[in-house]
Amino acid sequence: MDIKEFRELSPKELDEKLASLRQKLFELSRQRAVGQIEHPDEIHYVRKDIAKAETVKRERALHLHEAK
Repeated sequence: MDIKEFRELSPKELDEKLASLRQKLFELSRQRAVGQIEHPDEIHYVRKDIAKAETVKRERALHLHEAK
């Protein structure tokens, strides 16, 4: 997901998306631990999406990015 897409989400949707990304990261980490992961690079992309979502939450908390 692009950061613009995260910025378009409502606060509730952003929290739900963040929770689902964290759950996905947990599942991917578990699969990696038991050697069942098909695409190991997917962990990298999920972690980046989590960081983007956290950045948007922080921007909103500091009122750095005003919605248009």
